[in-house]
Amino acid sequence: MKLGFNTSTSSNRGISASSLFQQNLILEIQTPCRGFTEITEQVNHWIDSLKIDNGLLTAFICHTSASLLIQENADITVQYDLLDQLDVLGPVASHYRHSNEGADDMPAHIKSMLTQTSLTIPVQDGKTVLGTWQGIFVIEHRSQAHTRKVALHFLGEQTLDQDS
Repeated sequence: MKLGFNTSTSSNRGISASSLFQQNLILEIQTPCRGFTEITEQVNHWIDSLKIDNGLLTAFICHTSASLLIQENADITVQYDLLDQLDVLGPVASHYRHSNEGADDMPAHIKSMLTQTSLTIPVQDGKTVLGTWQGIFVIEHRSQAHTRKVALHFLGEQTLDQDS
């Protein structure tokens, strides 16, 4: 969707116009089981396809027993240690009132509450601004495989070259 805001600027390539631009996408992510599933590549592929310049990307997970996280993607032992600590904070136990969806469901809600359901990521020069070792992850807090929906929304500038 393009909005009606245009500004003209000068550049070394001639005159270009910058339009306020927004776009949405729902990613369907297959999680194999409890753990981290990296989605950085899918997110970056979508951002690249938009041919945009600068703005903000919002990612939102449409579930209450999974979450999103920006975390180290170079050493998988970081993920194992984080999962271990989440298990300490939200252990599988029999004392929860909410148990009709399985023993792992209430702990999954607790872990989701302690982590994040949305992320805001800057986009500069058409690329997500992530650190060298940072990746975007869905954290599956349930013990079984699930299909998780992640809503992506980009809001920013799309430069239209008037020389072409």
